[in-house]
Amino acid sequence: MQKEGFSLFKIALAQTRVYPGNPRQNAAVMKDFIAKAKAARCDIVVFPELAIPGYFIGDIWDQPDYIDECVRFGEEIRDLSQGMAIIFGNVAKETDRVNLDGRTRKYNAMFIAYNGHWLSPARSPYPFYIKTLLPNYREFSDIRYFTSLIEVAQERHAFPEDFLSPVQISFDDGRKFRIGPLICEDSWDENYPFKPMHYLGKMYDIDLFVNISNSPFTLGKTQRRHRLFGQAIDKIHCPAVYVNCTGIQNNGKNIYTFDGASSTYQKDGSHHSACKPFTEELLLVDFDETTQTFTSPSQVQPEKSQIEDIYDSLHYGLKHFMDMIGVHKVVIGVSGGIDSAVNAALYATVLPPEDILLVNMPSCYNSDTTKSLAKELADNIGCLYTVIPVQDSLELTRRQFGETVLHQGEKEKGSLALTSFIEENIQARDRSSRILAAAAASFGGVFTCNANKAETSVGYATLYGDSAGYLAATADLWKHQVYELAHYLNDKVFGRQVVPQGSIDIVPSAELSNKQDITKGQGDPLIYPYHDYLFAAFVERWQRATPESILTWYLDGTLEKNIGCAVDVHQLFPTAKEFIDDLERWWRLLSGFAVAKRIQSPPILSISRRPFGNDLREAQLTPYYTTRYLELKERILSDKA
Repeated sequence: MQKEGFSLFKIALAQTRVYPGNPRQNAAVMKDFIAKAKAARCDIVVFPELAIPGYFIGDIWDQPDYIDECVRFGEEIRDLSQGMAIIFGNVAKETDRVNLDGRTRKYNAMFIAYNGHWLSPARSPYPFYIKTLLPNYREFSDIRYFTSLIEVAQERHAFPEDFLSPVQISFDDGRKFRIGPLICEDSWDENYPFKPMHYLGKMYDIDLFVNISNSPFTLGKTQRRHRLFGQAIDKIHCPAVYVNCTGIQNNGKNIYTFDGASSTYQKDGSHHSACKPFTEELLLVDFDETTQTFTSPSQVQPEKSQIEDIYDSLHYGLKHFMDMIGVHKVVIGVSGGIDSAVNAALYATVLPPEDILLVNMPSCYNSDTTKSLAKELADNIGCLYTVIPVQDSLELTRRQFGETVLHQGEKEKGSLALTSFIEENIQARDRSSRILAAAAASFGGVFTCNANKAETSVGYATLYGDSAGYLAATADLWKHQVYELAHYLNDKVFGRQVVPQGSIDIVPSAELSNKQDITKGQGDPLIYPYHDYLFAAFVERWQRATPESILTWYLDGTLEKNIGCAVDVHQLFPTAKEFIDDLERWWRLLSGFAVAKRIQSPPILSISRRPFGNDLREAQLTPYYTTRYLELKERILSDKA
């Protein structure tokens, strides 16, 4: 609209849910949002990155028919741009060019359409903007599938600057609007030698930067984005729009939630408005081109606590994942402990009680306390409950092995003895692979894995036993976060005690042998207030710690500060030898057989900066100690001798 010498633009941020691998559905969603934007008399509507194909779709990117399908739907969206500019992400292909491996040349591209025509960057040889910076870290594998603008320039013996330029939208009423096109990583360029956003802002007169993204949620990411994006905008003094998607996507092992958090930023970098997280929304904002200012009222979302973010992501991801795979009934093995109780309560937020079956599977080692807590949990939820003891199958296995004789030819070669440790694994495996699997099939649903991240890190679970299940909803939570979630579920979500207080207070224990008697205070070998943070240092840091780092900090007296734990390690381990023995015990497991267990464990609802899976890729190797570590170990043990 025109108003006395200056131009106001109405811009719509289309925070849509993207359905990975379903361009037909995504296009239908986009068409609905386009209709709403037109009804609101918007000048521009902006959709997320790869809004039509989805982002995490694996090697479906290598299906030419799928790419062609996405291109066709993109053309349908283009044809809807009469009187309104539409900006969206899609895959683009170059039919007469292939990559070095012979696959079809593809680009992660931004398309800008107006009046049924494509608008391209002024200096681009293509009718779209090509993503300049392709992430190839954590869960991202962009260079596996796409060609960057930098590579295009190199092939043409040019520089990326030669092709990077704004896109001008010339409206029918004579107004002109210049956008700086950016796709996700193009704005997070601090570690790249070429910085697209900085270059565009320095070299061109741009009305508004538009960043379209397909960026998964991780803890603290939204806050970091506001801070870093705001700082970058302030340096170039140009306002920006950021549009991200909602929904869930996965790369097989990791299931990611997408919170959206689509936002606008004033030219001083201040956060002006934002969409509601984990919600499809069409956010309308007014923009004064003359002053380069958003003039509509500020709509900033309140900052949430970490545990609120954890719950929102898990609840959203769990609900939509079950919908996606078409499963709406769940069987949960409940022990009376905190992990199974929290998982049961979490499922109770997305399923009606009649679709939840809790199964307690006691042996002679289970206390009356934990058995009663399992029943109390079921009563609190109001769901189905049953008891199927594992003791009988344990006794059968004992009897069978007691009668087993090994033969080599005609000679007897002894027998197979069951140790207490073996019997622990027999119980755990029987609970999942026999009882829970059969119960899930009979119930018409699936059964869960109730693991937490501390246990997963060191493989404190039985392969094909309690590490089994269709999904590990809490496997990216450290034990202390599981406890925090229990309190949050009781206090904020349900407003009453669903997770029994006894399950919160009781010592964590597998209760699989007479050495794990909770009535005597005998629990897991993990000291969670310390090991949570030790393992996190090994796992979640971008610059991952090793025993060398840990021992160096121990000698410096800075271990607790560096890993963030509140307990005094010298109180836990009075001698250096005890400390080192504990350190090496868990390092051997984390770097050794636990890798095989993690590879074979269920998919994880991912919320952290480094969940196991595609975000933290692993090889099965022999645990390794650096030379420096061995020198430090020798020195400290000789000094204490």
